[in-house]
Amino acid sequence: MSAGTRLPGTPDPMHLWPGAGGIRIAGDAWGDPSGPLVILLHGGGQTRHAWKGAGERLGAAGYHCIAFDARGHGDTDWAPDGLYGQDVMVEDLKCVVAALGNRRPVLVGASMGGGTGLVAVGEDHVDATALVVVDIGPRIEPAGVEKIWAFMNQKPEGFGSLGEVADAIANYQPHRSRPRTLDGLAKNVRLGADGKYHWHWDPRFRSARRDIDKRRERLEACSRRLRLPTLLVRGGLSDVLSEEGAQEFLRLCPHSEYVNVGEAAHMVAGDRNDIFGNAVIEFLSRVVPAGRDPVQPAHVTAPHHEGPPGDVNDIP
Repeated sequence: MSAGTRLPGTPDPMHLWPGAGGIRIAGDAWGDPSGPLVILLHGGGQTRHAWKGAGERLGAAGYHCIAFDARGHGDTDWAPDGLYGQDVMVEDLKCVVAALGNRRPVLVGASMGGGTGLVAVGEDHVDATALVVVDIGPRIEPAGVEKIWAFMNQKPEGFGSLGEVADAIANYQPHRSRPRTLDGLAKNVRLGADGKYHWHWDPRFRSARRDIDKRRERLEACSRRLRLPTLLVRGGLSDVLSEEGAQEFLRLCPHSEYVNVGEAAHMVAGDRNDIFGNAVIEFLSRVVPAGRDPVQPAHVTAPHHEGPPGDVNDIP
């Protein structure tokens, strides 16, 4: 099943890998395959394309960077059973790691992908070299989450034009400039048999509401267990991860480092890809440097930044 026909101009995936239960996972890659492996995990309602700029930057810095569409998103298959919980997302990640030769990866996860990364590492499903968590933590703001769900649940009957799609995105992200052309929207929607434009994701994903209390307990436990180099990146304008939520994560994982991107909202990489990419590269150049053996988790001594965070521009 799919949301409809892919529009002309939608980039074809560079790779297809087997996922849990036999689904096909679509992904892209950048950089030298011999470099340290970095896997980018996007947020709910996004695709691998959200990471294109960051992937290119990391690839140019000597890393082998992989981004893939989560099940039910983009060009990856929809789940036959309609289930999209954290556990099956982790299983898909394990399948991709296996397909890439079981190399120890750096995991970079935003929002939903950050939760996948936290569980994968915190519950010992994936032996990673470092973890970057983007605008997510055990404590999130209900109002911000509801705003995301409201955006994803609008127009279930589909959009009459790409202009309507652009309007919906502009209303959800008023801090961003509206694109001059609509060409870039092709990868975000599919053309249905009804002649309407539908989001690329499985509608069953948006109806799968999570138990926030159980989610928080699980992610708190995972955060306490982290022993590898860890970086938390927050969008300074985010309504999903508050400053209080970020500080709570730092207390749970006291060796973690913290960057606050003042001009970005929840979609940090999309809002300020330049600052985000530089921050991640600066962090990885110290803990998993390209061209050298990575730091092992047992030797982690990364500092915990106390007090109000500085903007990423303050990092040397």
